Amino acid sequence: MLTVAGLGVTYGGLRALDDVSLEIAAGEFVTLVGPNGAGKTTLLKAISGTVVAAEGRVVYKGRDVGRLSASERAALGIAHVPEGRRVFPTLSVGDNLQLGGYRRAARAQRANALATVLELFPVLRQRTHQLAGSLSGGEQQMLALGRGLMAQPELLLLDEPSQGLGPRIVEQIFETIERIRRERRLTILLVEQRVVEALELCDRGYVLETGRVVLVGGRDALLADTRVQRAYLGG
Repeated sequence: MLTVAGLGVTYGGLRALDDVSLEIAAGEFVTLVGPNGAGKTTLLKAISGTVVAAEGRVVYKGRDVGRLSASERAALGIAHVPEGRRVFPTLSVGDNLQLGGYRRAARAQRANALATVLELFPVLRQRTHQLAGSLSGGEQQMLALGRGLMAQPELLLLDEPSQGLGPRIVEQIFETIERIRRERRLTILLVEQRVVEALELCDRGYVLETGRVVLVGGRDALLADTRVQRAYLGG
């Protein structure tokens, strides 16, 4: 479904990504891990089109989307749930969710999508008329995920969904992500600092360091890899 080939991104003369390549098959769950500043968020932005790559290709469903805007890529079925949640704080929960369903392919199914999101996150049903900015951090993360799902994407990019949340809420978020994957067979690319939880969820993983892919493997292989254990698991 997604092929990234030789991707390079430069910010103000600094190299954020250097010759990064990865592939994700339809229905696959792939996790991207690495230290802060490794370029993980930049890679998601380059895929969704919110930053421009200096070189390389992003191919989605056989189409090179490198020249397309972020909105055009979203219209093709790529949904990006950014770090920091980024809800619209002065709009209600319901309005935030409705904005997620603007994609032409999703409009006809907006009511069904909303019912699904509210079933996944019952607290949002209770908060429908509440301003999004008044929600707790965990509730805002649920709203951000729900808004992404309202677009009925085929590829879901998740950037640090556990950021700033307590352990109980993190567990709930991860359980919901796994449920979304299991029930909808969405293709998911997850960036996450909680390496153990992230790798346990995925089919395969990539390790990114200083803008380069340094390790690729299946879930079990990466969890057992001494380099991963030493760097990220305290082994």
